[in-house]
Amino acid sequence: MIPEIGYFSLVLAMALSLLLCIFPLWGAHTGNLRLMRAAPSLAVGQCVFVLFSFAVLIYVTLTDDFTVAYVAHHSSSTLPWYYKITSTWGGHEGAILLWLVMQTSWTAVVALMSNSIPWVLRARVLGVLGFLGVGFMLYTLWMSSPFERLLPYYPVEGRDLNPLLQDPGMIIHPPLLYMGYVGLSVSFSFAIAALLTGKLDNTWAKWSRPWTIVAWAFLTLGITIGSWWAYAELGWGGWWFWDPVENASLMPWLVATALLHSLAVTEKRGVFKSWTVLLAITAFSLCLLGTFIVRSGIIVSVHAFATDPDRGLYILLFLGVVVGGSLALYAARVSQVKSEGRYQLFSREVALWVNNIFLVVATLVVFLGTLLPMIHKELGLGSISIGVPFFNQMFAILIVPFAILMGLAPMLRWKQNKLSLLVKKWLVVFVVTIVITSAWLFGNYEVVKPLTFLATALAVWIVLATGLDILQKVSLPENLAEGFKRQGLSYWAMVSGHVGIAFVIAGVTLTSAYSVERSVRMQPGDTASLNEYVYRFEGVKEIVGPNYSGHAGVVTVLKNNQVVTELYAEKRLYTIGMQFMTEAAIDDGFFRDLYLALGEQLSQGAWSLRIYHKPYVRWMWLGGLLIALAGFMVVADKRYRKGSMLDSKQGANA
Repeated sequence: MIPEIGYFSLVLAMALSLLLCIFPLWGAHTGNLRLMRAAPSLAVGQCVFVLFSFAVLIYVTLTDDFTVAYVAHHSSSTLPWYYKITSTWGGHEGAILLWLVMQTSWTAVVALMSNSIPWVLRARVLGVLGFLGVGFMLYTLWMSSPFERLLPYYPVEGRDLNPLLQDPGMIIHPPLLYMGYVGLSVSFSFAIAALLTGKLDNTWAKWSRPWTIVAWAFLTLGITIGSWWAYAELGWGGWWFWDPVENASLMPWLVATALLHSLAVTEKRGVFKSWTVLLAITAFSLCLLGTFIVRSGIIVSVHAFATDPDRGLYILLFLGVVVGGSLALYAARVSQVKSEGRYQLFSREVALWVNNIFLVVATLVVFLGTLLPMIHKELGLGSISIGVPFFNQMFAILIVPFAILMGLAPMLRWKQNKLSLLVKKWLVVFVVTIVITSAWLFGNYEVVKPLTFLATALAVWIVLATGLDILQKVSLPENLAEGFKRQGLSYWAMVSGHVGIAFVIAGVTLTSAYSVERSVRMQPGDTASLNEYVYRFEGVKEIVGPNYSGHAGVVTVLKNNQVVTELYAEKRLYTIGMQFMTEAAIDDGFFRDLYLALGEQLSQGAWSLRIYHKPYVRWMWLGGLLIALAGFMVVADKRYRKGSMLDSKQGANA
């Protein structure tokens, strides 16, 4: 009976979502304020019922109700409680319900925190969000219900959660990723509402920007933690391998990054208006495309949900409606959009616009590299492979001008700049960059390839250029403390984001260039050397977990005859599904990771082991965290929130 209550709660949420889709849009069209004012209550109501439905799914999972097909397929009685909760989004149906939780939660928060928006625009934003909710609720109720029963015959034990997902990273990675995905639907809704209203002025950008920033920050966190999960869980030290599912999250992130900068220019200078609207439409469209890639069954990936093609067809049709409808509306209204500001070649506007172009081109590279093999195969033209070398080469080309402009942009002013003054500053930064990069690389490595030097220099360039900009700004007042205070959180957010990008570039470059690995056959007491570290194999011991058993290889790591750490690399057998998993042992550090994976047992008591030395690999995730922090810092800035829709003290305009 309890699962049926969860399903019925979704039906009620669907009814409210339909009303949210119809009432406020019709009210805005006819000028009926009563219908428009119904939108916030409908938004909160649908959220309550969806949250209740999700709570029911958690309950039946925690109580091991294997009469529910979803619980029987993705959980087991031996699964730890925290992974039982994780299993509620570990399969297709539960993941779609989690999407609905995020969709309705974002809608409710927008409804409750939009008091400063005129009712006509507010109603249209919530109406568009209601339409998106209808699409996903219909999909859930019709094709992906997590409450289907196996009665009268049901198993006495579940199939267990996929061992790959039994990792702390997967507890928080999908919710954060979905927060970002669905959050971009708010930016999309503001863009569509502005097109419907016909007022694409600076104001809509000001109201849309904080929601876009928060969604982008969550998406950044989700991608960062997903990369860390792949590194720690897959057992071969890879942090990103251009998998189609990974690309599906990268594409909207790239466009959302361009959207953030475009919104800032639109809000402050009144330019790039039509471009900004198009980016908002594209960012969320790519989120829907990513959902189709993951759930259509057209790809094979450790991240993908294998499901039947009918579900993928629904998502593809919904994608067509959303993208086709929004682009048609954009085409009909774009001629009415006129930019107000003026600027010259050497200005911050141009620098941001050019960087937006590079971000969009990077998105097109990922888009073509991901979808072209699928399309080629579906058309019966055979299989083609577009792999890591293609993506690496294309991004290596694009990152050079992008990083150079990132260093230049903070020192540029709006409208126009004196080139002669800028060249002197840039020349100083350039010289210091070459000196520091040379000392760093040639002082630590015997071989330095030109591309490695160039990429590392770009990271140093961004940090030094940002540091020079900080020095100029904080030295203007009488004392440094006052200078730091005057800048506000939004400025320090820019600093955090740019430095984060520099850390990512440096981390990717150096760990790719200087990571080393070694596969060895070892018996207890044997040693193996890698770089300046000595690994002594102590043997194996048996391990028993709540739903697995196996062996842990014990390895003592020494440097200069001093014990650095002791690593325990595990080989697990998950008893229900009889699946083997490698659990790598990692000794992490700021400048390097020691990474150990236990292989197969060999003859005469020996084991195969893989040893990795990965320099600066942590810098990538530190950079990701700094980039995400930048987004949260911006919306926390009181001066930024003043006058925006996040300032809930303002009254609504009827």
